Amino acid sequence: MKNFDFKETFLNPIFKGNPISVLVLGICSSLAVTVELKGACVMGLSVMIVTAMSSLICSLLRNTIPNRIRIIVQLVVVALMVILVDQVLKAYAYSVSKTLSVYIGLIITNCIVMGRIEAYALGNKPFASFMDGLGNGVGYALILIIVAFFRELLGSGTLFGFDVLNRFGYVPNGLMILPPMALILLGCIIWVQRSIQKDLQEK
Repeated sequence: MKNFDFKETFLNPIFKGNPISVLVLGICSSLAVTVELKGACVMGLSVMIVTAMSSLICSLLRNTIPNRIRIIVQLVVVALMVILVDQVLKAYAYSVSKTLSVYIGLIITNCIVMGRIEAYALGNKPFASFMDGLGNGVGYALILIIVAFFRELLGSGTLFGFDVLNRFGYVPNGLMILPPMALILLGCIIWVQRSIQKDLQEK
């Protein structure tokens, strides 16, 4: 157990240690839900809530969970948070919930969520674990929003469904809304980040 450091615990997962662009975790949903900026924002917010709250709860329970069933307990906690998020979306944002479909439910299999519980929450205090989960969720959401911004803007000429480029005679590029383009954009983000942060480059 180590002392809480705001920069290392919260800010590092957003930039230098981003779970998607650096650790290359949870990229499936980044390819699937980034056609529209609205869906990407909701997905990012959902993962933030699930990761932060799951880490907090598991940290609170860490001294009472028998080691042989810790994975089962973690899955139950994550599943509970996913169900709550899914029900809230269905109640207050049904159209977005329907668009995201099964991807909200699949948060339970997101390796970022389980990874932070195993790597951090089970060995640190609740507040630090909450901030670690929140930081990783923000880092995940940031990449989704960047990818979705370019895919929707160039692929549909809109942002959040509002016409931005089409009124100026822009012809939407259908390639941008295809899944391969999400992977290409993600690769570009990784390339730019590693060009800036030399210490991330493989020797």
